[in-house]
Amino acid sequence: MISENKIITEGYSTFLLESGNKENETIILLHGGGPGASAASNWQDFIPGLTDQFHVLAPDLLGYGKTDHPEDMPKSLRGWMRLRVNQVLSMMDQYEIKSAHIVGNSMGGSLAMHLLMTAPNRFNRISLMGSAGGKAEPTQEVERMVNFYKDPSISALENLTKWFVYDESILQEKVDSIIKDRYEELMRPEVRRSFESFFSSSPAEMAIPPSALRRMEHPILITHGREDRFVTPDSSVYLNQHIPNSQLHIFNHCGHWIQIEKRDSYLQLLKGFLNEKF
Repeated sequence: MISENKIITEGYSTFLLESGNKENETIILLHGGGPGASAASNWQDFIPGLTDQFHVLAPDLLGYGKTDHPEDMPKSLRGWMRLRVNQVLSMMDQYEIKSAHIVGNSMGGSLAMHLLMTAPNRFNRISLMGSAGGKAEPTQEVERMVNFYKDPSISALENLTKWFVYDESILQEKVDSIIKDRYEELMRPEVRRSFESFFSSSPAEMAIPPSALRRMEHPILITHGREDRFVTPDSSVYLNQHIPNSQLHIFNHCGHWIQIEKRDSYLQLLKGFLNEKF
């Protein structure tokens, strides 16, 4: 069972999904930054695979979903990341969680590494999935994504949604409902305002300096879809080269949403990693 909760973090109302036994280790799931992204859209079908062993928290990050959208918005992408770092740490304090594991997808992966730079003692094992924060050339798909509101049409959103996966048939009958739900979300004025503010500067601002990466001593599982066109695999290769205690797994025939296209394989890999079997 997945419950929906709201808590106050740093003066903002944070919406989150919660599941699993609170006596178990906590794993925090951080969603990506695409148009209409949220904890539910990223994780609702993935969470049940973790709750037999873990207490799971998946927040809507500040500026996304049902979490508050600041009136006084940061002037840069890094400013947004700082607010989200504080949001996650405050959420952990509210739940009296001393330390947790993290899974970060795309933007959420960069956020995970920003959390390690800020409060390394609060985190245990980390999995970066199609993560931003490495070194990769922007693709045409990313350019379309960050400039979505230049053509905020259903057809543009449908294209983006299908491009996120290698094989669009994996979405099957869910395509129409995904697009409908995301489009309704995107048309909310506060969502548009937050998205355009966040991407008013280059996504390259999410990159983590090599000097910071080599100081991350946590065990880190890096995963990537070989056919990912939003964050290309060379980004994860770069992270693996610079993070000392990291391992890299590339999924073939897989795009940006590993948790959807390779759900079962990734769950098996992730749970083995979190249980320190390798």
